[in-house]
Amino acid sequence: MTSAHHSRKSPLPDCELRQRDSEVSTCAGREQVVLVGLDDTEQRLCPAHAAALWLTDPTFRFSAKTRPDGISAVMAHAFDGGGGRR
Repeated sequence: MTSAHHSRKSPLPDCELRQRDSEVSTCAGREQVVLVGLDDTEQRLCPAHAAALWLTDPTFRFSAKTRPDGISAVMAHAFDGGGGRR
């Protein structure tokens, strides 16, 4: 008997959990970003999805659980198109 097991230390980002087709991922990057809404609900997202959400809804803030390099990755996606350093 086998069962899918995911590590408790690094849960899948919410954007991956909502993905309908596991063959096609729209997520960019492995860095996990935690955004917090006004109701204190946390969302774990990849940098590309976090950038899209953060830009479209300014009420979200970065959680202290998000590492600085994760925030940098979000900023790169938001303002540099995710192309990386120049």
